[in-house]
Amino acid sequence: MRSSLLAVLCFLLPAALASADPPESRPPNIVLLLADDLGWGELGVQGGKDIPTPHLDALAQSGVRFTQAYVTCPVCAPTRAGLLTGRYQQRFGFENNPGPQGTASGKFGLPRDQKTLAERLRERGYATGMFGKWHLGYEEGLRPTERGFDEFLGFLGGAHSYFAARAGGKAGGSILRGTEPVDEERYLTDALGREAAQFVARHRDEPFFLYVPFNAVHSPMQAPTEALERFPDIDDPRRQTFAAMLSALDDSVGRVLAALEKNGLSENTLVIFLADNGGPTPSTTSSNGILRGTKATVWEGGIRVPFFVRWPTKIPGGKVDDRPVISLDVVPTVLAAVGAAAEKADRLDGVDLLPHLSGGNDARPHERLYWRFGEQAAIRQGDWKLVMPRGGEAQLFDLASDPGETEDLFEEQPEIAAELAEAWGDWSSELMEPSWSRGNKRRR
Repeated sequence: MRSSLLAVLCFLLPAALASADPPESRPPNIVLLLADDLGWGELGVQGGKDIPTPHLDALAQSGVRFTQAYVTCPVCAPTRAGLLTGRYQQRFGFENNPGPQGTASGKFGLPRDQKTLAERLRERGYATGMFGKWHLGYEEGLRPTERGFDEFLGFLGGAHSYFAARAGGKAGGSILRGTEPVDEERYLTDALGREAAQFVARHRDEPFFLYVPFNAVHSPMQAPTEALERFPDIDDPRRQTFAAMLSALDDSVGRVLAALEKNGLSENTLVIFLADNGGPTPSTTSSNGILRGTKATVWEGGIRVPFFVRWPTKIPGGKVDDRPVISLDVVPTVLAAVGAAAEKADRLDGVDLLPHLSGGNDARPHERLYWRFGEQAAIRQGDWKLVMPRGGEAQLFDLASDPGETEDLFEEQPEIAAELAEAWGDWSSELMEPSWSRGNKRRR
């Protein structure tokens, strides 16, 4: 009987193995990695000197690194709404962060009529998983497993303790697996990397979308002892903790990339890494390098971020691209990659970057980029940027020669300033009023 069973297994096993399409013949896997509050100048490939980031540097060097990449808002929640929809989030009222969980307006959340990238990909048969910080809605109907993700481990709020996350904990709400609170003993950055790597292994035989919005290096400033011990020469305790947090983030990114390699998926996986906004330097030491401003401002330091793209079978690697791009481009680029190019009815504001990345299109992807964050506003057209700061006069900069926004050219170039102001006004007139506010009055 045993020999008969063995014979049957020997007959069936090759057929079963042959039935699984090899990775290169399937639609590409999509991995979207997001850092939180990571300054533009921190990573080694971005000019950082004191914190080694070998895995992120290797990702950038093996793919395309954009030097002038932007997000749609200088704070956490709105920029995530733009990232996952491919639309300027002000078009549907998502202009501001909410208050803390439990005090936020009942209106807070990504509206159900705005389709997420996860929902779009799940419709095409993709397995979808998210591990990390949501910040796009607390209420029933607005949570990750209700917005396109089959699997979720993370938290719903804007920040969370990194240690011993208990079911029912207060800082940012519970850690949830799906919709159920769970205990998590591991340092949270490590736990998210673990979950993401396991998701890759579980779904290696089917196309998947993996979204990992780490809460590192957002406050609270907390790091495990073993990570702190990597930086004995940093005297400032706050900077040492930041270094340890960034190092742990780099480790977890490395864990995800290693899982792709181990499962034979690296070649046909589109990996995208970016940050959600600039670093809040005074509170965490997260440096924005030569750029002016910090998180919560529309200066370059608040909205310009690291942005890397790798897809070995389709995108020539080892390149640096100086053309301005924006996080809105992620959705149309991914849709094109999976054979579901965006249509006019989708009303996306981003563009498909694949023709630009493959070498087939040398033009700049965007004529203009826009920002509106309460009383702050900005517009970029070509290399000109008009900044309308809160409580101050409009200022004009030539970013080609002055990326640090040090020399105001408003008086020398009034016609350009007027042209940009008019274009921004036309764009702003298309947008909704903010659906909730944190005392952040809208510019008119």
